[in-house]
Amino acid sequence: MKVVSAKVYLVEVGGRRPVLVQVITDEGIVGVGEAAIAYGTGATAAAGMVKDLAEAHLLGRDPARIEAIWSEMYDHTFWAKGGGPIVFAGISAIEQALWDIKGQRLGVPVYELLGGKIREDVRVYANGWSFRCVTPDDFAREAEKVVADGYTALKLYPLASAELDEYGHIRHISHRAADPDVIRRAVQRVDAVRAAVGPGVDLMLDMSGELTTDAIIRLGREVAGPDILFLEEPVDPFDVDALKQVRERVPLPIATGERIYTRYGFRRILELRAADVLQPDVGNTGGIMETKKIAAMAEAYNMRIQPHNCASPVSTAAALQVDACISNFLIQELHPYRLPEHFALVDRAPELDVRSGRVRIPDRPGLGVMLAEARVRPFLWAECALR
Repeated sequence: MKVVSAKVYLVEVGGRRPVLVQVITDEGIVGVGEAAIAYGTGATAAAGMVKDLAEAHLLGRDPARIEAIWSEMYDHTFWAKGGGPIVFAGISAIEQALWDIKGQRLGVPVYELLGGKIREDVRVYANGWSFRCVTPDDFAREAEKVVADGYTALKLYPLASAELDEYGHIRHISHRAADPDVIRRAVQRVDAVRAAVGPGVDLMLDMSGELTTDAIIRLGREVAGPDILFLEEPVDPFDVDALKQVRERVPLPIATGERIYTRYGFRRILELRAADVLQPDVGNTGGIMETKKIAAMAEAYNMRIQPHNCASPVSTAAALQVDACISNFLIQELHPYRLPEHFALVDRAPELDVRSGRVRIPDRPGLGVMLAEARVRPFLWAECALR
């Protein structure tokens, strides 16, 4: 079996731009993957990276040789060594698709190829519900709805600006500058959500690396409590020493990882014990096996894994395959309140199967999802084929 072509889709849906790939073999098996640069700036670059990688390192290759292809992409793109989100998102998308092909060919879910299931289902938390919230009352009202939907864990962005973009998405703080009113409003938002949902619901506070180290330490101390599952990305991802300062001085579990790439990027965080929870994204840290390797490294340091997930249901499906078979798994991120068109990109989105704040691990072969051809066809961005 060999790879004969690849199709790259740059989708537009609800202000998001998922980058999806289909890798096609001479036996007619089609694997899917995603470069998780679905928001912010960079989707076009990620789509181009997937195309370039497929043309240079994938066409004509045996798709079963996943480690060999990954290593070639790492060694011979030049930019992967020391690289960032675009190159590793591209590598992640292709690597996911190769696992999908292998699972389909063998008739088993990917998790069976990674050691088998540890668990039948996973606990999930809801993200995205607060993007249009401004006042503490807004946060409280929407949080109540999430809990009424059966979620026992939810994430919010206490520092989000009072101004939203044209799609109703949050705006982050510029220049790490926050006046006392911003900090006070952040504390009020957290307190309002606490009061609305009551005990027994875990809160995750995403700081998005927005403040200076001293300011985040003050804020972290003010909001600390037993209902906070973790304080996420408290400082700029580049500054591991500041991360360690926060962990030592804030009485909360510290999480980071959505903007850190490969096991090499996580190494110093582990060595300094600068976090409690690592959040690699299967769609931009290097793929499924890379995430599993990061989880194994974290296990040796008594750290837990909460896979970051920001993109389409393809990324969710890939993350669930890893969740099934890592022993230090904590909880899985979901965005259940996006537009129906977002979930219609695949034949069966895992987000639609949430029950009482949990999702069963899919048992279909490969990743367990297929692209909805009619839905994605208008977004075909590039196609390359073996000559």
